[in-house]
Amino acid sequence: MARLIYSMITSLDGYAEAAEGDLGVGADDEEVHTFIDDVFRHVGTYLYGRRMYETMVFWETAHTDPDAPPFIVRYARGWQAAEKVVYSTTLDAVSSARTRIERTFDPEAVHRLKAESEHDLTVDGPNLAAQAIKAGLVDEYHLFVTTSVVGGGKRFFPDGMRLDLELVEERAFDSGLIYARYRTR
Repeated sequence: MARLIYSMITSLDGYAEAAEGDLGVGADDEEVHTFIDDVFRHVGTYLYGRRMYETMVFWETAHTDPDAPPFIVRYARGWQAAEKVVYSTTLDAVSSARTRIERTFDPEAVHRLKAESEHDLTVDGPNLAAQAIKAGLVDEYHLFVTTSVVGGGKRFFPDGMRLDLELVEERAFDSGLIYARYRTR
């Protein structure tokens, strides 16, 4: 069975989306991008909410920028090769290949997708991830923690949930970003 991984950049105070501004520095350098590409190269399907999809669809054409460095082109190619499922009640069409829209998040359908998939899946975006976490579908959590405290926004983990996790990997980058991978117990 494939794993469902929830991974996002998060602020030091636990927000996956800042109320104002960005999440701070640490994730935008070559070392981190290359690491992220290595970690997620095995992903076969990305599950997105509409807003996260609209952010990530950048990778559909990132390789066409003549000034794009090789590590950006490599990540773009991997993203393009994966299947994408966008959960949205408002999106009329997608602008990337290998992408389909689902109107509602169906935990049973995601469970079947995990069981049938040869490659891991990710769930991206705090709102969609909260649904997967509450349904008991998430197997691993990959946090990329920046050096900033943003004071508010959307939390990485949903409120009101207790999770007991096992730390299985960690890494610090020169930029100050910290990577922590946890497995569900």
